[in-house]
Amino acid sequence: MPLINLPAFAPDLLEDFAGLGTERVDTPVIQPAEPFLDMAGEDLRRRIFMTESETGESLCLRPEFTIPVCLRHIESATGTPRRYAYLGEVFRQRREGGSEFYQAGIEDLGEGDVAGADARAVHDALKVLRNRLPGRALKVMLGDQSVFEAVVAACGLPAGWQKRLIHAFGNQDRLRSLLAELSEPVPKGVFGAEVERLAILGILDDEARLESHIDETMQATGYSTNASRSPAEIARRLREKMELASTRLDARTLATLRAFLSIELALADAPAALHDFARSQGLAIDDALSRFDARTRALADAGVDTASITYRSAFGRPLDYYTGLVFEITAGDDPAVLAGGGRFDRLMTLLGAKTRIPAVGFSLWLDRIEQAIAQTSEQTTAQGASA
Repeated sequence: MPLINLPAFAPDLLEDFAGLGTERVDTPVIQPAEPFLDMAGEDLRRRIFMTESETGESLCLRPEFTIPVCLRHIESATGTPRRYAYLGEVFRQRREGGSEFYQAGIEDLGEGDVAGADARAVHDALKVLRNRLPGRALKVMLGDQSVFEAVVAACGLPAGWQKRLIHAFGNQDRLRSLLAELSEPVPKGVFGAEVERLAILGILDDEARLESHIDETMQATGYSTNASRSPAEIARRLREKMELASTRLDARTLATLRAFLSIELALADAPAALHDFARSQGLAIDDALSRFDARTRALADAGVDTASITYRSAFGRPLDYYTGLVFEITAGDDPAVLAGGGRFDRLMTLLGAKTRIPAVGFSLWLDRIEQAIAQTSEQTTAQGASA
């Protein structure tokens, strides 16, 4: 039995989903924990309720629906394209609203028209909310992880730094901290005494000698390569750490990254602004911008007012599996997120799909929508009384 009541508008919500060409699915409340720990991101990982099976398998209470729906699709060996709708309880630690609440949403798997599917996700999320909140002004914040990744790559950062910055996308404080680190001189002793000793000996620049040295050290100290990383893996990781610690960017490249992260304007104006930015900075990011342009056109074709959507270049969502579009919807001046979603093209293969399956979707927070409905009703009553 659920511990909380299903919002009164939920049955109508399922009717809306059916009208949008979806198939209703459900997933078990108890889920294998590993996919969430590996792919969901730090923000969600620290709020998961963990348990384990009788055999010691790590399990958790379902903290969201995207990963379970994708796993169910893979296990059922169902073809694509497929459009799934869900509604049920999720469990995660929250500062407000309790740790058990209802979510609903749509996952769009296998649609080859990426721009059209992105536009449909935003359009349908807005449509469902407007059906619940008629007359209420809705605000959409939109970002694009793939454009950010393209800018970072075009700036010529080492692979390790690209991973760190991409992992921090959407966390503005973390991004500022990393850029500050990239702008500071390398402090003395940053590599540690042993690494500096190897550098003096000239071993760090000789891959074969470094691996041989690590292998000899492991043998002498009793470490088994069966129980730990191999000498080659340790050497690779050591060189990566050296590269990360020693990389510092010139002022122009740092200014380019900071200028990009400061872009915020109406989505209708964003394509031209991004093309102007790329030209002025000499960045070859045409493929990412072409996809951005196509999505913006698809949103307009779907009847979404792109002038009313805000594009923020630094905007992301706190889930590691997003790869392109990310968006959130709020009502009026209330900062509570009512709907959020994005594109997650890498997730299906990471979960075990044999072929790449493009995917996009969105989730609705039903308790927040219920509160917004109540607020709207109160405002309407107050306006009627004062008329």
